[in-house]
Amino acid sequence: MASIQKRPDGRYRARYRGPDGKEHAKHFARKVDAQRWLDEQTAAMVTGQYVDPRAGRVIFRQCAEQWRITAPHGPAMRDKVQRTLNRHIYPTFGDLPVRAIRPSAVQSWVAGLSLTAASAKVTLGYLSAVFRTAVRDRIIVSNPCDGISVPPARRRQVWIPDLAAVQVLHEQLPERYCAVVDLVIGSGMRQGEVFGLEVEHLDFLRGKVVDVRQQLVCLSPHPPYLDEVKSEAGERTIPLAGCTLDALAAHLSAFPPVGVEIEDRCDPRKSVTRTARLVFATGASGPMTRSQWSQIWRLAAKAAGFPARTGLHALRHFYASALIRHGESVKIVQKRLGHSSAAITLDTYTHLWPDSDDRTRQAVERALSVKIDRTADTVRTRGRLS
Repeated sequence: MASIQKRPDGRYRARYRGPDGKEHAKHFARKVDAQRWLDEQTAAMVTGQYVDPRAGRVIFRQCAEQWRITAPHGPAMRDKVQRTLNRHIYPTFGDLPVRAIRPSAVQSWVAGLSLTAASAKVTLGYLSAVFRTAVRDRIIVSNPCDGISVPPARRRQVWIPDLAAVQVLHEQLPERYCAVVDLVIGSGMRQGEVFGLEVEHLDFLRGKVVDVRQQLVCLSPHPPYLDEVKSEAGERTIPLAGCTLDALAAHLSAFPPVGVEIEDRCDPRKSVTRTARLVFATGASGPMTRSQWSQIWRLAAKAAGFPARTGLHALRHFYASALIRHGESVKIVQKRLGHSSAAITLDTYTHLWPDSDDRTRQAVERALSVKIDRTADTVRTRGRLS
């Protein structure tokens, strides 16, 4: 039901009832404007695009918290999202009504972020996700983040240590953790996967492989726990070279694993506390935390000449570069590293694969070498006949 009524002051009052039965009204100076507004509201209800004008009054922080709680994030991601909201989004938008946030305000906010381009893109993604949820819930008509641009990130090539630096690192680490280096350069496992590895995941005899099925998660101030790997692709089986297996066997012989009582959240339906025989643990036979490993790693990495703030991930790059140098395809490198897509592998390591110029030169050289060899054979044959 909709109507237009002229008021004593000469203005026109347009009103209608929404799908919920509540009446909405608005005043206009011209009757044609009032009619246009009613037509827009009627069309929105007919097409299913109607948004209650009062819905946009809800405060942004309420929408964002509802999205954060219900989004399918893992524990580590939930912690990261909450930190980002508190540090970069709530100070600007937290107390504003959702409908009051305009694209121009979002663009200005992006321009003022004191973050790297990659981090700014992630932060904008969180903000946009909140607004997309608000659009689906019919709180607002459109997402003010649509069309917002972030300065392009400068692509930086990953730093890969050479074998000499890896050897120095191996020598500088305490004996208990030398095998960490051997395992990562021989498997490309992530740090959480290494410290969540159990003896049962190693096959020394038949398969000579390591099964990556879980990771150790450390979220301060909570105690470490075992959880699923980063993605479905992260659950993988990696073949190990003989030298890597020998190093792991020597480590287990020198430091026999002791059962560690730890919470296991690998089954999202049920969390249990069990005894895990971790391959790498602290001297006190407890799980390795991020802060503990950081203290151990920092001194050894500095002595080996690693750039500042370079972590264990550099050895993962070393493993990837070895695969590429010996002719492994993109799909194989992706599978071994546990990347969710080949695009991630290419974005990270594309500079390590031979480019088209190299392949062109090699193809021509092979073709010409065959032709030259055949010409030489012909000349030698003719010489003997003559």
